[in-house]
Amino acid sequence: MLRKRLYAARFACWELHLFLDTHPNNRDAARKLEEYQGKAAKLQKEFEEKFGPIGETAQNTSRWAWISDPWPWEKEGN
Repeated sequence: MLRKRLYAARFACWELHLFLDTHPNNRDAARKLEEYQGKAAKLQKEFEEKFGPIGETAQNTSRWAWISDPWPWEKEGN
């Protein structure tokens, strides 16, 4: 569920970027974009704290972190 919320926030960011390409002076859309970027960052941080990096561009991770870190089902609480 957390991943779906993250992807929804990222999708909203993408759509707002596209909208702002054709409406660059729309302040409401620019504010919404900032809001959704913050939500996406918060959700990504929460996801990565619980399950590990969501992609190779995750902060503070090496490209090979997935090999040495425990798998999601090896973590406590799963």
